Amino acid sequence: MELLIRNANIIDGTGKPAYRGTVGVENGKIVMDTEGRSADRVIDADGLVLSPGFIDCHSHGDGIYGTDFGQLCKTNQGVTTELCGQCGSTMFPVNEKTLPELQELISLITPQSPPEMKEWTSFAAYKEYLAKLPLTANTGIFAGHGAIRTAVMGFEDRKASPEELEKMKALLGEAMDGGCLGMTTGLVYAPGSFSDTEELIELAKVLAPYDGIYASHLRNESYDVVNAVEEALTIGREAGVRVQLSHHKAYGKKNWGKSRETLSLVHRAVATGQKVTIDQYPYEASMTHFNQLLPPQMFTEGFAKAAEKLRDPAVRARVKAMILDENCSFDNYYQNCGGMDGIFAAVLPETPQYSGKFVSEIARMLGKDPFETYFDLVMENHGEGSGIYFSMGEEDLGRIITDPNTVVGSDGLVKAMREAGHPRGWAAFPHAICYFHKKRGLMSLEEIIRKMTGLTAERFMLRGKGFIADGYDADLVLFDYDRLEDMATYADSNRLTEGIEYVIVNGQIVYHDKKLTGVFPGKLILRGEG
Repeated sequence: MELLIRNANIIDGTGKPAYRGTVGVENGKIVMDTEGRSADRVIDADGLVLSPGFIDCHSHGDGIYGTDFGQLCKTNQGVTTELCGQCGSTMFPVNEKTLPELQELISLITPQSPPEMKEWTSFAAYKEYLAKLPLTANTGIFAGHGAIRTAVMGFEDRKASPEELEKMKALLGEAMDGGCLGMTTGLVYAPGSFSDTEELIELAKVLAPYDGIYASHLRNESYDVVNAVEEALTIGREAGVRVQLSHHKAYGKKNWGKSRETLSLVHRAVATGQKVTIDQYPYEASMTHFNQLLPPQMFTEGFAKAAEKLRDPAVRARVKAMILDENCSFDNYYQNCGGMDGIFAAVLPETPQYSGKFVSEIARMLGKDPFETYFDLVMENHGEGSGIYFSMGEEDLGRIITDPNTVVGSDGLVKAMREAGHPRGWAAFPHAICYFHKKRGLMSLEEIIRKMTGLTAERFMLRGKGFIADGYDADLVLFDYDRLEDMATYADSNRLTEGIEYVIVNGQIVYHDKKLTGVFPGKLILRGEG
């Protein structure tokens, strides 16, 4: 065999109690019967935990494929498989006429659009590009509804015509034929926010023959989150497809506790035979576009044009009034965070001197009104940049993660080795262990690891993944439980995890001694394949 791991405390991904044992690796697969077998390399894992590799079911790693920081941010936390193309934002399909709008849509997940991107008019073309990239983790791809709608309609705020809907269905069908896992939506972002339920049902029907997944960043995660969950379940039920509720939360202090209602909806749906999965990142703050305080109708011509509109004082006054309106009809990040004291400027590309500070803090530094400060920053950064929004309650986090339908996902947004961001991009999985198990005692170590491995593999139909069992892919994490600590913080988001000793992908060691080893055994996972 290539590798033998002796005397490990094995947590196999099923949720069953840990046991002491030995695991071998041969031809990239797990071998459980190791009696009398030799290996090229032997690791004495006495005192260490061996688990299946962690599966990040909600990754934005497609924006940074092949980069050193894109590999390190996931591998250092034990991720061996990531499922990308989330929240409706993918780099395909491309229509050259609407390419600028698509580039704005994906600006949150990538430092720059690859020059080859103009050629990715189909998933088949994009897949050819992926096949050439060095990957330390396996990766599966969803098709993004936002990208598909952009290719057909740009950022137009209107109902799709029958002809346009057929074009969108054809693009989605091509992606599913090519092995995509399903379709994702970002219904708080333009252009996804301009779609109606009927459009989404018709597109989701394309997924049904493939047993594809409809994964949704809901239309609302705060005051109207219950209706937004109902919409997602309705789409899945009408189309006859699996549903994934992306990074589920009850957003904004006024809405804390609504997870009781949303989870009740999920349980009723599951009781009728519907297949529903929830993913969650284990933090009390979210991260998305810095421009997200603006109402969706500002973005009909893209991010840069929306920022330019803020030069007009009358527009600013009108937008401020909409944001302050307690009866507003959009997901209001300002109100959810309790004002500018809860809004953190993570990345501001044109004004980096203000990154790493709360908007209220920047306003005090400049001696300006907080709203005027925010509008100026959006305008000066041409609508680009990212913000961190403090708005979630600990009780909801615990209620959601302990639900039997919930698995862990990072929703990580990492754009550079040193650039400030959200700690979830570098540490979501060890943080889930440390926060939910070590600190709060909400579940056993075996149970939280199951939500990061075996349960995820089952829900996303990943053959050969998620378990330590004979013949399964040798995707493994060896860690020191006592030393395991997520070091990434909001103030210093890119610190490496302590206690992760080895990360193994398809039988090859990709991470050891807090360093990448320089091998790239990661594979592209296509629907129905291992």
